[in-house]
Amino acid sequence: MLDTILGEGLMIMLIGVGFVMAFLCILVFSMSIMSKVVGFLNKIFPEQVYVVEKPSKKSSSDDEAIAVALAVIKARG
Repeated sequence: MLDTILGEGLMIMLIGVGFVMAFLCILVFSMSIMSKVVGFLNKIFPEQVYVVEKPSKKSSSDDEAIAVALAVIKARG
């Protein structure tokens, strides 16, 4: 009796593992095909890329020197 239950349990486990493995193989295969299709479509219909320029800092050494001089004057009283 124990042998039949153990055998049935192992058979169900192997069937389950087989289905999971088959599903994962199909998933990997379909994802690789989809990535190739999307890459091909990106060559045909490229997206427009917007370039955003960062504003440049307008801080110069003169501004820093004035700030340091004002801080020294304020500290001395």
